[in-house]
Parts: sequence; structure tokens; C-alpha cells
Amino acid sequence: MKVAFIGAVEGSAIALRSLLDAGLAPGLVITLPPMAARRHSDYDDLAPLATAGGSALVHTVDINAPETIEALRAFETDLTLVIGWSQVCRSEFMSVARIGNIGFHPAALPHMRGRAVIPWTILRGERETAATLFWLDAGVDSGPILLQEAIPVADEETARGLYDKQTGALARLLPRAVGLVARGEAARIEQDHARATYCAKRTPEDGRIDWCAPAETVLRLIRAVGDPYPGAFTTADGQRLIVDAATLFADSHRYIGLPGQVQIHTSAGFAVRCGDGEAIDVTAWRRDGGSVDRPRLHSKLGANLA
Repeated sequence: MKVAFIGAVEGSAIALRSLLDAGLAPGLVITLPPMAARRHSDYDDLAPLATAGGSALVHTVDINAPETIEALRAFETDLTLVIGWSQVCRSEFMSVARIGNIGFHPAALPHMRGRAVIPWTILRGERETAATLFWLDAGVDSGPILLQEAIPVADEETARGLYDKQTGALARLLPRAVGLVARGEAARIEQDHARATYCAKRTPEDGRIDWCAPAETVLRLIRAVGDPYPGAFTTADGQRLIVDAATLFADSHRYIGLPGQVQIHTSAGFAVRCGDGEAIDVTAWRRDGGSVDRPRLHSKLGANLA
């Protein structure tokens, strides 16, 4: 069975490594060239793994481009694995593989189809999610399910923690799925489309902290959009400040101030008042350019943002 692998992010590399470790290296790997790395905050160059597995390597910035389609046809593809690729696969691409095309989605399909699923899972306070391998069709994450593994979401889950849970499940599921397809035993379980929900696209700007929101809401945003994503941010002295980690400040009741005001410098960082009167203790942060100096005491974070 001739397998083509398509991906360009950290999760793609983990999935590809799982295939190599299982002795299932794909014959063809299609990925973004390094010059296009800025498309993804979690970009990973798959070329070294492709070389290690003896796979042919094709770089493309458009999965639906004629030259990409021709590469798949020339390979005489039986099965394509689309793992970590942001573009919609159109009908001509979908028609190439003899058996079909398998995708990965970090949610319990049909729940939470769409984009930015890991941040939305945390922002919504979901208690459980899943890793899903499914057959691609003309819709958005709507094809029949092949395999699905449930994943618990911790009370203080971070984007990195959930990302690692998802890629760990993916590494377990993908070699199994390829084996099932090779033996003609792969399931095609139709989704209940009436139960489908959809996640909207998120941009880096959606990580802007609203200091008028309750402290728990601010903390949830910080956890949801951090590594491997662009991060939650505010401004200090006119410069963007990215907040990587924070906790609820235990002594909030002792300080009076305005939302967004730095109340006190703590042993770990600095406490900022939120809209509900509670404060958060920012314990890891960085400015654009990499410096980590603290804002001035009692300065108003984000004050220049209308």
C-alpha cells in the first residue's frame, strides 16, 4: 500500500515519527518549505524525518496546486494522511488516493468541528475531549470516523498540556489506523451531523487581555492561547507584553485599584487587578524582543488600547 503523508507542524512530526517507529514509513512526504514557516506558530520541518524514513519529499505552499496533485498521481497513491495542514483539500486532491484520505481532528467529532479547537476547548471549560482520525469528505471535519480516543481536560489545563495529550493520542492511533486500512478492516462510522458544533477561527489578536473581565476569565485565556500558540498579551509602556503564566493572587482583598493596574511587585512577578476586584500574579512574561523587565509599579497595562 502506497501511503502519502501531508503535514507541517509539531503534531505532524510526532505522527510521522510514530509511523517510522512502527516500520510504516510513508513513501511520500509533502510539507511546507521552511520559507513558509511563519504560517504556523508550531511549524516543524519534516525533511529530516522524511530522509530518515527513506520517503520522497515534496515541498508545496498549496496542497491543491496542479504540481502537488501531479506528485500524488505520479506516486500512485493508495492512501493519504493529512495531519496538520491548514488548507481545505479540494475535490481534485481528494480523488487521487485509491482508498481514500484520512485526517486528524483534536476533538470528539462531531463536536467542535473547525479551527483553533484546543484553545476553544479550554476557553469553553470542556471537561473531556478526544483525538479523532476520520475519512475526509467534501465538508468541514464531517467525514466518517475511523478511530477516536477520549482525552480528559484538567481543571487548570494549558494549551501545551492539551496539545501534548492530543499528539500523544495521535501517535498511538495513527500506526493502528494504517494497519487497519492495509488489512481492509478500517471503520467508516458516519457522524451524527445534527449534533455537530463549529469552532470559529482565532487570530493572534484574539489573545488580547481584557482587564475588565473577571480574574478567572483572564487566567483561562492565558492558559488557552499560550505555547504552542502566539499567547495572551497586553501592553506596558506602549510595548506589547506577552503573558505566559499567571495564578490567582491570594492577597487581592488588600489592594485597591483599577482594572489593568499593576498593584504590587511579587516574589514571582507582579499582580494586576481585574474587573471583578480580584488580581492575578503574572509569573512568566516577555516583551516583544525577548526582555522580561517588569512594568512600573501601579502602571496601567493596556491603557493605550481603546
